[in-house]
Amino acid sequence: MNLLVRFSNTTDKKYAIATAIVFSLVLILPGCGIPQLRNPWASRELPGTFNGAVSEENTSQVGIEEFFNDPILTGLIDQGLTGNQQLKILAEDIQIANNEILKRRGAYLPFVTIGGRAGLEKPSLYTPAGAADEQLFSGSGNHFPTPLPNFLTAANFSWQVDIWRQLRNARDSSARRYLGTLEGRNYVVTRLVAEIAESYYGLLALDKRLETLDITIALQEQSLEVAKAQKEGVRGTELGVQRFLAEVRKNQSQKLIIRQEIIEVENRINFLVGRFPEPVARRSSEGFYDLNLHALRTGMPCDLLLNRPDIRQAERELEASGLDIKVARANFYPKLILSAGVGYEAFNTRYLFLTPESLIYGVAGDLVAPLINRNAIKADYMTANAKQLQALYDYQRTVLNAFTEVINRMSKVENYTQSIEIKKEQLQSLEASVDIATKLFQNARTEYIDVLFAQRDLNEARLVLIDTKREQLSAIVNTYQALGGGLIPFEYPDVSYETAASNMPTPSAPTEINPTTAVPPAPENNAEPQQ
Repeated sequence: MNLLVRFSNTTDKKYAIATAIVFSLVLILPGCGIPQLRNPWASRELPGTFNGAVSEENTSQVGIEEFFNDPILTGLIDQGLTGNQQLKILAEDIQIANNEILKRRGAYLPFVTIGGRAGLEKPSLYTPAGAADEQLFSGSGNHFPTPLPNFLTAANFSWQVDIWRQLRNARDSSARRYLGTLEGRNYVVTRLVAEIAESYYGLLALDKRLETLDITIALQEQSLEVAKAQKEGVRGTELGVQRFLAEVRKNQSQKLIIRQEIIEVENRINFLVGRFPEPVARRSSEGFYDLNLHALRTGMPCDLLLNRPDIRQAERELEASGLDIKVARANFYPKLILSAGVGYEAFNTRYLFLTPESLIYGVAGDLVAPLINRNAIKADYMTANAKQLQALYDYQRTVLNAFTEVINRMSKVENYTQSIEIKKEQLQSLEASVDIATKLFQNARTEYIDVLFAQRDLNEARLVLIDTKREQLSAIVNTYQALGGGLIPFEYPDVSYETAASNMPTPSAPTEINPTTAVPPAPENNAEPQQ
């Protein structure tokens, strides 16, 4: 008896040890042979200054009302934020990203379904099932009916236990992309503000060109009358008359072309604000040469990482891609799936809810892991690695582009500002030369050609000054945008956005971004998944 007991205990121990070994292999073997992650190429550090220029203040923090100081322009911008179709499309992208968070959030929670079923079955008597039914009797002592009905109502429970945080990492990745979608919308807002302002100042420049042409035509018409009078007094010829007349007609024709340009720019603004073509209200072109916007302050280059929505969007995408690697890595490890069901089943509805006779239930737990032919899992893992590298390089490219934009546009503002001052001095000299030439021509002390050339040079100088001023204003607006300015707080059009944002999980980021280098460190190869 003692021997039997001792043998039985020894057998149980062997079974326990064997079971433990099998489960250990199930847990350990799938984690072996995971491919090595590829590291990114090294990159340069973000410079500490904008070519030596830095300031404590940053113009990006200035609101559009203060920066532009033009109620008409800010009114157009407000219309653009509510009527622009591209922003409405992006709002739907935000809704899609929000829905993705809700879907991922539900994936790691238990699933419970409830339902019913009714069926009818007639097995063949010459089959094992039919022959067995022929010998069976129901609880009432009668044979089961043929054909046999079946009625079922039950609730089923299924839950994949998130051992390796795979499902929660997928949720957190969606949350990062949701935030990235918001930042992408914010970047479009800053570009929309800049485009509306740039087109608005373009309209002022075109109005000034019309005003300049009117002044030039009036001056040339006076010279034309003098040429006619000199011809009648036999002090001039028909050649001078025709040359002045041709110059007048040229500028009158140019006015029509400018009016067409005004219509096109107005309609460009109408398109940006989401309305059909109509005249655009604007300030007077008087004082256009002396029009100044808010002073520009660049701040520090590292401020771009916080102020530029496109950089923040790339950063969110980089964080999401790092979480995607953890999601793909978890596919190498076992999955624990729990399932259960409870309900009632009977061949007659009057027996359906008898307890415990018609009660059915079951509980099961599945532990599954890939063992052979894991190429598909490896491919997904390496694809996630490649996408993370793409996101990293895109982040670096976005930072480089933002830094370059600030350098180019600040330089353009400075050079065009200096050019305007020089052109103003040129304009003063040309105005004096036209005045002198006109007086000499009226007194028949110079030829018409000198007056004609002087007037033409003055007109061209005025037009060039207008174009230069327009480019300067455009450069200031674009510098404001390049620094991250022009962002308007986004009011969520749907409460579900706010719900998703308020319940946003705070995932552990796979990598941390260094503001100095603007490059996240390389991911650690084969790091264990977060428990």
